[in-house]
Amino acid sequence: MAGGGAGVAKRLGTLLSGLLECGAFCGIIFGWASLVFVLKDLGYFEELCEPAAASGPNRTMLPDCSRQDEQFSLVFTIGSFMNNFMTFPMGFIFDRFGTAVARLIAISLYTGGTLLVAFSTPELAVLLFPAMSMLSVGGILLILTNMQVGNLFGKYRSIIITLYNGAFDSSSAIFLIIKVLYEHGLSLRAMFLFMAACSAWHLLRTLFLMPRTRIPYPLPPAYDYGLRCPGRSQSYRTYEEKRPPGEAGPEETPLEPTTPRGGGDPPGMPFGACVRSGLFAWHVAWLSVMQLRHYLFIGTLNPLLDHLARGDPHLVSTYTNAFAFTQLCGVLCAPWNGLILDRHKRGKAPRPEGALGALADLRASVLSLAVTVAQCLLFSVCAAVPVLPVQFATFVLQVISRSFLYGGNAAFLAIAFPPQHFGKLYGLAMALSALVALLQYPCVTLVRGPLHGDPFYVNLGLIAVVLVAFVSPVVVARECRRRAKELGAAGTPLAAPPGAETPDEVPR
Repeated sequence: MAGGGAGVAKRLGTLLSGLLECGAFCGIIFGWASLVFVLKDLGYFEELCEPAAASGPNRTMLPDCSRQDEQFSLVFTIGSFMNNFMTFPMGFIFDRFGTAVARLIAISLYTGGTLLVAFSTPELAVLLFPAMSMLSVGGILLILTNMQVGNLFGKYRSIIITLYNGAFDSSSAIFLIIKVLYEHGLSLRAMFLFMAACSAWHLLRTLFLMPRTRIPYPLPPAYDYGLRCPGRSQSYRTYEEKRPPGEAGPEETPLEPTTPRGGGDPPGMPFGACVRSGLFAWHVAWLSVMQLRHYLFIGTLNPLLDHLARGDPHLVSTYTNAFAFTQLCGVLCAPWNGLILDRHKRGKAPRPEGALGALADLRASVLSLAVTVAQCLLFSVCAAVPVLPVQFATFVLQVISRSFLYGGNAAFLAIAFPPQHFGKLYGLAMALSALVALLQYPCVTLVRGPLHGDPFYVNLGLIAVVLVAFVSPVVVARECRRRAKELGAAGTPLAAPPGAETPDEVPR
């Protein structure tokens, strides 16, 4: 890094604070099974339970709470749908207005969501619907602004993107912590008020450790971001006072060549062409079918465990805790996918640049996409086995598969398409996959109704659906061969853009 830019300490502070933010706040809704345990104990939606003739392990009469379970599943379905669907408009906001505006919106939504849960009661259980949606949208927007931090670290870019997505997965364990603290006497209201107060920390990080607009890639010389000291505004202004006339400031350096005055997309692949491409369409299918499998598993975990444990609350609590503990491992599993994606950038051999570098990145993604599908397939097979101890293996495979899925999704979009469209494409992919994820609710209704609480046949159907995702790595591999032939016919690869750093400094 050239003198005058953000130092190593500041960049590491941004990286580690972003890791904490993603790991403690962004994806907490996916620990829903742990929170449901607390909400049931507090009596939320309890009026939906009906007396039943079934008996528990102690031959006591157990109520039929299938309608209560459906209501909790509906809360999660809507929350997870909003988590994805609203990423599209939020991606536009991020691309158009930059990091600071997007994070202020995210902080407002997150604070509102935590306050709604804090002041909800069994009589006001309906507040869970807007609360979980606000927590979901706020969380996904926070991680969207954090993924650009990988641009600060050159050849480790994909590893950091996947690491942040793994931290997002691990944040689902926050609801486990809330469950454990609740069992030790702390009130749900006090815990969510504390989470609301943490928004002050998000705000400080927005001001001092994040850019006003975006972190460009490749990184320009002397790049800096955040407030430099009290009383000064954006860091690029202090830089502006020192730089030669006519030289662009660090935060004014675009991700791609400047947009023409007439508007529209910068030179390169237009947004519409990206959306219509086979690469994007099959990637959305890849994401959608596996996300549906994960959402359905998370949303129905509590009633599934109740079914397999034959209503034993102690067993249900034990397995719920085990599931939540495995979620903590997401932050450890996700970088493995980054290592697969960045494997061609390691070693002493010169890394390719220009079109050859982009092709090498795309080729590396084929293995990542295929491994992710194989993991999800194994997870789906274990989830279909109606034996309670087998679910321990299911939990492990689920967290590995999920961390690969979301980290690989973000990294692939950053690799395969122009970076000025990343926010929009990421949001659109998540929004389209959210529409597919809505199928989880009719699946839950099918299990609760005609299948009498047994999800075995639905799980078998999902195994067949997951197989569709294998088409995506095949399509990417064919696209790599096509581009390689074009480069071979041209005789020489396209040159790197003028002024770009050497391959040893910034891999493509």
